[in-house]
Amino acid sequence: MANVEISLKETMTSIEGALGVALVDYTSGMALGTLGGGKDLDLNVAAAGNTDVIRAKVRTMEHLGLKSKIEDVLITLSAQYHLIRPITGRNGNGMFLYLVLNKATSNLAMARHQLARIESELEV
Repeated sequence: MANVEISLKETMTSIEGALGVALVDYTSGMALGTLGGGKDLDLNVAAAGNTDVIRAKVRTMEHLGLKSKIEDVLITLSAQYHLIRPITGRNGNGMFLYLVLNKATSNLAMARHQLARIESELEV
């Protein structure tokens, strides 16, 4: 099991094209940890905004009566991929990993695979 700091560092170093990563509490919208980002990628603002994405999807699934769990949410921009992966392990309820990738230098399938592995090993 890995703690938050180790998991964020592993995400940035093991996932090709990673620009920034955050662990987010979607009940409050607060980033509990961030790594990467920059002046053009404020991970705290992104964390708060993507909280609304997760809340909307959960609410929609409830209205539809869907019992499935969200594996991840992919948002594709012209130059970036934004991956949102809810934490499913113990003590992870209400949190998600948010990863921003450079579309030109990343492998989306491998990034999803690596993020799933990192999420499974994360101990919050």
